[in-house]
Amino acid sequence: MGAFGGLALAGIGMFWWQGRAAVEQRAPPLPVAEPAPDRDTLPLADPGDMVGPAPPEVSDLSREEQRFFRYDRNRDRLITRNEMLSSRTDGFRALDKDGNNLLTFEEWAVSTVIRFETADSDGDERLTPREFATTAPKPAAKKPTCKC
Repeated sequence: MGAFGGLALAGIGMFWWQGRAAVEQRAPPLPVAEPAPDRDTLPLADPGDMVGPAPPEVSDLSREEQRFFRYDRNRDRLITRNEMLSSRTDGFRALDKDGNNLLTFEEWAVSTVIRFETADSDGDERLTPREFATTAPKPAAKKPTCKC
């Protein structure tokens, strides 16, 4: 029985060895290593007739008008409460201390709601450009320059 088992294992080993050799014969050739490029030469590229995008144009809007229109999504020159709250994702991340992305809308928007209600002086739940200007962030204090 032991001799029969040994012959069976030898036969299986022989078939496995021949099958492996057949696979390796059909294998693609190994790639030839290309020489490393010379670091002192610059690559050449000819763009041909390609033209890149036009540079951005300078806006005629003042800095405050640009800030106003970032919130005024529908460009009706009025900022609704929903428009003001839509860009507060950074505030959400700041309030989400444990980082689990679970925060109620009221908790997230509390500072924005207070800021909106404070800026809405006439109480019509819309901000005019003048009312919106009161929500501008305070400028950062300038560092004193060295008088050396």
